[in-house]
Amino acid sequence: MTQSEYWNRIAEKARQEKRPFFSLAPMEAVTGSVFRRVVAKAAAPDIFYTEFTNALSITHPIAKKTTKGRLYIDPLENPKPIVQLWGNSREDFAKAVVEVKKQGYEAIDLNMGCPDIAVIKNHSGSDLIRHFDTAQEVIDGARETDLPVTIKTRLGYSEIDEYKEWIPFLLKQQAPVLTVHMRTREEMSKVPAHYELIDDLVKMRDKYAPDTLLQINGDIADYSAGIKLAQEHPGVDGIMIGRGIFTNPFAFEKEPKEHSTTELLSLLKYQLDLYDEFVAKGIPGHFAPLQRFFKIYVRGMKHAAEIRNDLMSTKTTDDARKIINKIEENGYE
Repeated sequence: MTQSEYWNRIAEKARQEKRPFFSLAPMEAVTGSVFRRVVAKAAAPDIFYTEFTNALSITHPIAKKTTKGRLYIDPLENPKPIVQLWGNSREDFAKAVVEVKKQGYEAIDLNMGCPDIAVIKNHSGSDLIRHFDTAQEVIDGARETDLPVTIKTRLGYSEIDEYKEWIPFLLKQQAPVLTVHMRTREEMSKVPAHYELIDDLVKMRDKYAPDTLLQINGDIADYSAGIKLAQEHPGVDGIMIGRGIFTNPFAFEKEPKEHSTTELLSLLKYQLDLYDEFVAKGIPGHFAPLQRFFKIYVRGMKHAAEIRNDLMSTKTTDDARKIINKIEENGYE
């Protein structure tokens, strides 16, 4: 398979349906196998990504144990997720991509936009926007296998105008896909995404890398919003949704509709069941990260704040199920 065949297959399916392709953004402690399957049950995007994983850790004799949960793919996951890697060493990436290919991954995404301070101190993520030479080494290392290698980034590190040099540099890499979060690192998510620059990015793509698919990320709430954005900016190939999934687990639904408390609680119970299965496999897992999902399912219910507080006080999935049973008995809508 060539670098582009994998993505051409995805893009062609979307083109036949006269729409952009959709993906769920890679998110720390969120987009593991359990939640990917929850979203797939609710309304699946075309593509999933893993949590971002340190390339160095994947082959490190000790640290590789910590990646077992991050990199786990359930046999029922279809399509398989794309593994997103972060780091700053060509050697680390060259080793990591060989290993993830052995584990069954079919595509790799490079994290060049993470704003997390710990990642930046490691001279990785969005820090690469300030170091073109290191970014080039990372890209070259990731291409040590024949798996397609894509890139996710931001407009710039501290200044918006940085995109005028940074984006062309990335486009010249001729990656199958370039995903751009429409903010700088310094802006985090504190300001509206700069959609006014999308058309300029499309022009850059057409000039430097016409075969590269351009995917847009930032402030896109759901499928309908993604369709509207793509229609307003011809040339956009893909839409990535991140935080929108925390407002609506059915964010990728093509024909949005109201979902009852029963449906939402059923989805939460499904996630609890999957979590128990995950832990039973001997894969490292902690209950605390699971709690961050509870707000997704109780938003809009009567006494939502009280219910969420009750759920946040639980220590086990059985404790959470008791709260759910109480909600169902009281008929909160």
